[in-house]
Amino acid sequence: MKKTIELKGVDLQILLGVADTHVRLLNDTFSTNILVRGNEIKLDGQKDDVEMVHEIIHEMIQTLSRKGVLTKKDVHQLIKMTRSENGHKEDVPDNVIHYGRKGAIIARSDGQQEYINIVQKNDIVLTIGPAGTGKTYIAIAFAIAALENREVDRIALCRPAVEAGENLGFLPGDLKEKVDPYLTPLYDALSDIIPKTKLKRVLSDGSIEIIPLAYMRGRTLNNAFMILDEAQNATPMQMKMFLTRLGVTSKAIITGDVTQIDLPLHDKSGLIDAANILKKVDGISFVHFDETDVVRHTLVKNIIKAYAKSDTKTKKVKKD
Repeated sequence: MKKTIELKGVDLQILLGVADTHVRLLNDTFSTNILVRGNEIKLDGQKDDVEMVHEIIHEMIQTLSRKGVLTKKDVHQLIKMTRSENGHKEDVPDNVIHYGRKGAIIARSDGQQEYINIVQKNDIVLTIGPAGTGKTYIAIAFAIAALENREVDRIALCRPAVEAGENLGFLPGDLKEKVDPYLTPLYDALSDIIPKTKLKRVLSDGSIEIIPLAYMRGRTLNNAFMILDEAQNATPMQMKMFLTRLGVTSKAIITGDVTQIDLPLHDKSGLIDAANILKKVDGISFVHFDETDVVRHTLVKNIIKAYAKSDTKTKKVKKD
């Protein structure tokens, strides 16, 4: 029997162990040939052993993602546990975006699966939908996986600082202290995926940069993964500025909810503007979520439906 495990967002050196000690331990325990090629592990051998090794490697990845380390003792324990279960097989999720701190990040709705498929095939993706649909979380998971697989050199995460009018100079403190209140949701998503010690390192060395949209002006980001969150609050000029920062071998995901625009009434949303202008441009694709894709508390779906129903009634009254 043969199986292939695709590694996404995994530190291969730690997973395999010093001088491949973890791989050798598996080889010594099971009748399975384990071959590592690039970001893939190929298994070949007796059916029961291959399936057990497949499960163990999945658990090794989960342990590494959760703890940030993986010891020989951990691998021994996983082997012992799997063997004691007499070959019981746990379902290993398909199409994993990244193995985060809390486990495998995968699609949790049909809309999210479509989102994943589109991101894998396009360099620029605009994702539009209500809160709780995983727009930002999935985008950040893709970016982290790309960084850890060395597909990009850095990640740039940004948001429009609407409440401060993108003019943050009057606020006290340094740049970080000025913009952190607007960027907190991005930090929250990162800390949910990356272990704390590792997150601190990649933020300090510039591998991951979190900045307000205004500070993207004049830059060109080569071999980078760019994410613009809350894009409904970007003006058309800011949206054009962000999209034209895209450098060689870079990718960009733009997320937003057109029902939550905080711009002054006379300003047009750059997300709505871009959706109209770019809809026929090759290489740019769109994802549209609705309340059926909400993966937060069940009440969030009901809240979105209630507001949508209220908005429809309001528009009808105004029209009449």
